[in-house]
Amino acid sequence: MPTSSTASSSAASSGIAPVAGPTADLPTSAPRMSGRQKLVLALLLGSQFMIAVDFSILNVALPVVGEGLGFSLAGLQWIATSFALAAAGFTLLFGRVADLVGRKNLFVGGMAVLGLSSALGGLATSPEVLLTARVLQGLATAAVTPAGLALLTTAFREGPLRERALGLNGALMSAGFTAGAILGGLLTDLLSWRWAFFINVPVAALVVILAPTVITDSRPEERPRLDVPGAIAVTGGLLLLVLGLTRAGETGWTRPTTLAALAAGAVLLVAFVRIEQRAAAPLVPIRVLKRRSVVWGNTAGLIAFATETSLVFLLTLYLQEVLGYSALATGLAFGVLGAGTVVGGVLGGRAVGRFGNRRAIVLGGIVQAAATLSLVALGTSGAWVWLLLTAAFVGGVGNMLMIVGFMVTATSGLPDEEQGRATGLATMTQQVGIALGIPVMSAVVTARTGAASGPDAVLSGVSTAILVNSALVLAGAVLAGYFLAGGARTPKDG
Repeated sequence: MPTSSTASSSAASSGIAPVAGPTADLPTSAPRMSGRQKLVLALLLGSQFMIAVDFSILNVALPVVGEGLGFSLAGLQWIATSFALAAAGFTLLFGRVADLVGRKNLFVGGMAVLGLSSALGGLATSPEVLLTARVLQGLATAAVTPAGLALLTTAFREGPLRERALGLNGALMSAGFTAGAILGGLLTDLLSWRWAFFINVPVAALVVILAPTVITDSRPEERPRLDVPGAIAVTGGLLLLVLGLTRAGETGWTRPTTLAALAAGAVLLVAFVRIEQRAAAPLVPIRVLKRRSVVWGNTAGLIAFATETSLVFLLTLYLQEVLGYSALATGLAFGVLGAGTVVGGVLGGRAVGRFGNRRAIVLGGIVQAAATLSLVALGTSGAWVWLLLTAAFVGGVGNMLMIVGFMVTATSGLPDEEQGRATGLATMTQQVGIALGIPVMSAVVTARTGAASGPDAVLSGVSTAILVNSALVLAGAVLAGYFLAGGARTPKDG
């Protein structure tokens, strides 16, 4: 648990007077959020939940969208890929822009673009218009997510309140991915796929109206010049990396186009590090990139997002190709995973406060890895769905403990004026992890099944990928825990 000095500083930052005299043996009351903080939290969490829903809401409706607008089978995946490319590629850039022009301004502007692009997508009558809308939605997500996280971390200083806020934020974001799949199936079956876009418009409008009066913001007195070469290098590198990973999942890892995209992306990212070493006003200072909490916190986050989102993909294959579930039934089954992430998010802030950032990451990773490993026992009978539901719930709890630990670790120890950089890195980690996991696990399934088809072949490939997934989670949690020893914020982590 936090030391008395930590508790006192947290209480002071929350407007609560510390107890006079010795406090080592006296119980201290937990700091409470003010009414304004609760309103800010509700607004920011609602927007982040909407972003998460928007990411997954079209997944189960892709075949219907393609049929309605005339997408080819090969072109269908670009409905998701165009969004992912923009969201992952521009996140770090917009995280820095938020520090320069004001997080509130970028947040409100991003929400306005998200609402308008959603309306455009719902009214689309051709593939070109729909893809344009998806790119704009991705750019809006790249602006809103780091700006919203930076507003959240600066509204709550380091300590229990920030840990609780980040826990709720992580829970709602993960629940939003699940809710998006369920909501997408319901809207498509009951109304039209177009409502998967239209549902964003009133929510975005409400946030744009309320945010200017509810959210306060601060900007540095001096505005340094934007690191344009660094921005071009990191944005280009991330775009090519995500494109290469996407192509790898579609056509294999040995195709020339895949290798060229991955190699070019790696070269640009290396160039980005070199540029940051020499830039007068770097996009991300090397001293930030060298922080142990930033490096290993983001490593844990990358693995947490990559493994859990790809596990959803693997279990979707199992439910639909092995057990014969419909898309809507599959989405409903993942409601259990969403419930697990909500529970994990609520517990995450408490776990960080009680055990420390590092131990929360390790504990969450071990729980997620064990739950995932149990799924290797899945068979072709429908009775195995109970194992799937139980493991998904427990694994969701563990995954969220890991994610909350990652968010707290990656944003701790930095001043308010650099929170945009920290949350930009954390959001980039999230988006790249989501984009990276599915192609990697898809390649494992394909390598295992080869040319074979049918439920038994799919089950064999899924089981192998699940084993790899579990091993990655465990290795990532243990390594992050080892290298964070002595470098995380909480004294217990030493």
